Amino acid sequence: MPPLKEVRNRIKSVKNISQITRALEAVSASRVRRAQARTLASRAYADKAWEILVNLQRAGTTSHPLLTARQEIRQVMIVVITSDRGLAGSYNTNVLRVAERFEDRIGKPVQYIAVGRKGRDSLIRSRANVVAEFSDLPAEPTIGTIAPISNLAIDAFMSGEVDEVVIAYTDFINLLTQRPVVRVWLPLSTDAHANRVASDLVKEMPEVTEGVLSYEYEPNAAAVLDEIVPRFTELQLYQALLESQSSEHAARMAAMRNATDNATQLVADLTLDYNKARQAAITSEILDIVGGANALQSAIESAADNLLKSSAALSAVGES
Repeated sequence: MPPLKEVRNRIKSVKNISQITRALEAVSASRVRRAQARTLASRAYADKAWEILVNLQRAGTTSHPLLTARQEIRQVMIVVITSDRGLAGSYNTNVLRVAERFEDRIGKPVQYIAVGRKGRDSLIRSRANVVAEFSDLPAEPTIGTIAPISNLAIDAFMSGEVDEVVIAYTDFINLLTQRPVVRVWLPLSTDAHANRVASDLVKEMPEVTEGVLSYEYEPNAAAVLDEIVPRFTELQLYQALLESQSSEHAARMAAMRNATDNATQLVADLTLDYNKARQAAITSEILDIVGGANALQSAIESAADNLLKSSAALSAVGES
């Protein structure tokens, strides 16, 4: 059993930690509500934009480089979205594991764009080919926030440096469930190579309207496509970032709640051990006192007996 002072100090330390985790849980709970509202508000628009792009690609009446799948896949780019901070449970580990599994499954050279310090550090430690990293993104990102990321990926795809671009991120289901997935980003097609070789890792996209829809363009198809296709392409990355931020806050809130519960239980266990040790110490002191009192009583009785014997001996000598 550790000394009482050591147990008392440990109880104090655990209580301080529980106060921190409880505060972090409250902060994450506040942030996740705002992040969830942003995610749900834009999800329907992003899904419909994706449906329009897929319909344009299926129609085949017009062509755009961002909608055209490559015949041969030589190199793939993965945009990995993680957090800048930890204390979020397995949030970062799960999305990195999905990205690594996708790389193994795709069987092609891979370039990485790391969004978030945790992903960057992990990829660099594993000696992955990280071509760019972005961190310290604002809590409420805009399309302008992700413009440098999307421009880098689109330029690499348009120049032929890479033949497919996917996004590895965490899809927000609800406050208790977040699913790490891979989303095919470029080309915007349902017939991408990633869908064929790693369908279990790739996010299922919303259903597309059956049949080929006819669109009217003003002033002409080329002008309209050159304007909306890059915008809708950026929107897919923006939606993935919003989903990731909501998932991060939800994961951190759950992790901090579990940490607080564990700290509370640990304090209870340590307090029980402390009380047991304290009671044992008190009992030991009482036994020492009782033992000392008994020894003193025995000494007094022995001294009294000796005095009585001495007195009796003296009396006998006096009588004789």
